[in-house]
Order: sequence, then structure tokens, then C-alpha cells
Amino acid sequence: MARAFIQPSALPGLKLSAAITFAMLGIVVLIPIGALLARGISAGPEAIWQMIGRERVQAALWLSFRLSLLAALFNLIFGTLLAWVLVRYEFPGRKILDAAVDLPFALPTAVAGIALTALYAPNGAFGRMAAAFGVKIAYTQWGILLALIFVGLPFVTRTVQPVIAEIPREEEEVSATLGAGRLHTLRRVVLPALMPAALTGFALALARAVGEYGSVIFIAANIPLRTEIAPLLIVIQLEEFNYDGAAAIGLAMLAISFGMLLVINLLQIRSRRRIGDV
Repeated sequence: MARAFIQPSALPGLKLSAAITFAMLGIVVLIPIGALLARGISAGPEAIWQMIGRERVQAALWLSFRLSLLAALFNLIFGTLLAWVLVRYEFPGRKILDAAVDLPFALPTAVAGIALTALYAPNGAFGRMAAAFGVKIAYTQWGILLALIFVGLPFVTRTVQPVIAEIPREEEEVSATLGAGRLHTLRRVVLPALMPAALTGFALALARAVGEYGSVIFIAANIPLRTEIAPLLIVIQLEEFNYDGAAAIGLAMLAISFGMLLVINLLQIRSRRRIGDV
């Protein structure tokens, strides 16, 4: 007996809701990706490889993905710690700090970029302090990394927070009662439960950082081969009416992003299986 494509449900409106879901998925995701692939096919693999092989394009791709990965790793660690503090500890100003985590969601990216530039420029409040130690943040790769951390932190914190709230404190107390140290309890009790959600937050932060544009172009000097990100290079190609070049860079970013997200999803599946075995 053939298996139905959509499993029947007791709730009414299954066909209508499924049709709306697939239609929106096609309009928002599948059609744009299909158009990008079609543009790349029309340009031809030789033209795409020639565009991607340019030193400026490779430098922009390497910069974007390298700093995005570093920012996502930073947010994975400190975003999880921040979520733990907000859930497990009571202190004055906790609700204000909890609300401030969502600021990168609410702020337009251009406003965030201007604010970070004003603070970390050589004449800014924090920029002057860093300059006293011989460190320049704005208009360097450090500034780009700072902007990517800023926009990606809420993804990890908000993804991990509900999971931490659901972990019973009794499990940690039982582990301590049985003689386990804090590090052993963290490694064998807490981290396995947090790992799937933490990896999800990491993937979201990484995806946001790779495609970030508005907050970066203000704090980066946008110098080719040094501080020029791949999304900015795509915009430059579009402004020059080089649509094939923009499509080639977009296809390269799509392929690299797909590979990175595939690895993250495999790690998530592995961590869930470990939890199930336990």
C-alpha cells in the first residue's frame, strides 16, 4: 500500500494549511535559490570559476566565513554562559539585562553599525581606551568581528535559555551527592542536555553573521583584500551591472554555507543520539 505524501490529521484544514505552507516555502526560499542557480547555469561553470578564482573574491569569502565562524564560536560559549546566568541566578537588574539581549533583534542593522562605530572609532569612548593600549578596533577586522558578535549573540542565548530552564536542578544535586565534581557534572549532566539547542543557536548565529551587511559596512573600512566582506562585494557587482559576477559569489556563499550547516546538523543528530542512549 502506497504511503500518503502528507499523513492525515484529526485537525481540519490539513490540505489548505499544507498548500499555504508549501506555497510560502516556494516563494520565500525555493524560487530565489532556484533563480540564483539558474543564473549560474546560464553563465556557465567556466565563468563562475573564473569569477570565484579572483583574488579579491577569495579574500572577501575567506574574511566573511572566517570571522563569521569565530563570532559564532564566541557566541556559542558566552551566549550559553549568559543564558545560564539569566536563568539560574537572581540579581538586581537581571530583567533589564534579559531585555537587553533582544536589542540586536530590534535595532536596524544600520543603526547598530553606526552605534558601534561611534563607540569604537579612534575618537570614540571605547576606541580611545583601546588606542591607549595600541589597539585599533573600528575600521579593522576586529571591528567586523565585534559587529558579527553583536548581531549573533541573541540567537544562542534565546535558543539555549528555555532548555536551561527545563533542566531540573535535582540532577545536578544528585550528581554532587554521588561525589561528582563540578566539572564532571558540567560535562556529563549539563552539556549533553544543552548541546542540541546550543548547536542550533550556533547555526543561527553563523547564518546571520555570514549574510550580515548593514552593521558591518559602517565599522569596516571596506578595503579590498583586507576588510571587504562578501555581501558588500555582491552589492558592488550589482551596482556595476555584473549580474553574473554577483551570482557567482552568491553561489559560492550558498555552497559553503550549505556545507557548514550540514556538518552542524550531523553534529546535532549525533548529540541527540547520545542523549537517547543515556
